Amino acid sequence: MKKVLIISYYWPPTGGSGVQRWVKFAKYLDRFGWEPVVYTPENPEQLAVDESLGTELPAGLTVLRRHISEPYALYHKFFGASDKGAGVNPLNQQKKTFKQRLVVGLRGNLFVPDPRVGWVNPSVRFLVKYLKENPVDAVVTTGPPHSMHLIGMKLARRTGVRWIADFRDPWTEMHYFKHMGLLPWTAAWHRSMEQKVLDNASAVIAVSDPVRADFQARTSTPVHLITNGFDDVDFAAEPPALPANRFTLVHTGLFASDGNPLRLWDVLAAKCAADRSFKSQLRIVLAGKTDAEILDALAVRGLSDNVENLGYQPHFKTTLLQQSANVLMLPLRQEPEYAKALPGKIFEYLAARRPVLGIGQEGGAAATVLRDAGAGVMYDWDRVEPVRNFIESAWERHLSGEDAPLSGDIAKYSRIALTEKLAGIL
Repeated sequence: MKKVLIISYYWPPTGGSGVQRWVKFAKYLDRFGWEPVVYTPENPEQLAVDESLGTELPAGLTVLRRHISEPYALYHKFFGASDKGAGVNPLNQQKKTFKQRLVVGLRGNLFVPDPRVGWVNPSVRFLVKYLKENPVDAVVTTGPPHSMHLIGMKLARRTGVRWIADFRDPWTEMHYFKHMGLLPWTAAWHRSMEQKVLDNASAVIAVSDPVRADFQARTSTPVHLITNGFDDVDFAAEPPALPANRFTLVHTGLFASDGNPLRLWDVLAAKCAADRSFKSQLRIVLAGKTDAEILDALAVRGLSDNVENLGYQPHFKTTLLQQSANVLMLPLRQEPEYAKALPGKIFEYLAARRPVLGIGQEGGAAATVLRDAGAGVMYDWDRVEPVRNFIESAWERHLSGEDAPLSGDIAKYSRIALTEKLAGIL
């Protein structure tokens, strides 16, 4: 069996979508003739912890953990985890205090490409020695953080090993890049590093077709599309029956202030004012880290009593919540670059077989996935009437008891199918 070394900053017990992609690949790679070996920090910053993800890893998996030194203790002391707008991602278009702008600018210009850059050279030294004694057939780096790609590039130069760069998000075309307060020379440095990664990798992987096309236009290195996906075993073969006395809208994962679906909240508030039964049954379930602005907007509209803010949930509970929804909410960031993004949750929404209401770019990548799978719709942030009609239709199906699961063809997004595609690239 061939071996592949996976270099990832995020690994269990750290939770979140950035972990799930490569946990699932590691889970299924041996079916296609590959044994994974993982290299990851022993003391990473953890925005969420999910012990359940570790139970999915194959028995006997080799995980190499090495110490990493990061400036985050000082960063959070100044930025403050409780600062409004800093909850999900401080790198956005929302108004910031002087202190926030200062810290973001220092972070962006002092730590290039990211605060994990100090781990690059120690990792290369360790891995060069390790690979001499424990050779592998391929190395995969997954970013962000994009410092992981710098490890792969230097390792490939030193050893000649085949190296694949997996971009879970773009680099300089990421929606928050322009909010990092970068000086011109720093931005140019980012672009230069990104280009070197694209040109020196044996192959590149992108998670959406627009991003794949952007990368391929800039390099002769083969760029492949492997989206995120869903694992069939995470979803019940027979979805749970929906309660007759609850009409539930569910959002899972990060809920950022720059994706606040204000018109949806307006529609729900108006419906509550006009229909007592709707108001008594409405539940807005938020499972994941949610910015304060989201909760504030709901409170201003008198919807606080209808909100269940659960915070981060273990992955197995998240999928149960998705399957128990009358409507799954998919609000996108209000950034032009986000039209090319495919949030990881969209594929689990497909597997949950519940109707998806997207709020975002109607011509974007996410809208295309929803349309092709027959799983839902995407409406621009300011459109009210289509959103109202969608909620009314979902409410009527709920009252009639005819809220049957959807049945579109989504097989190509299964984790097993995606792992087979990965094995073909390795």
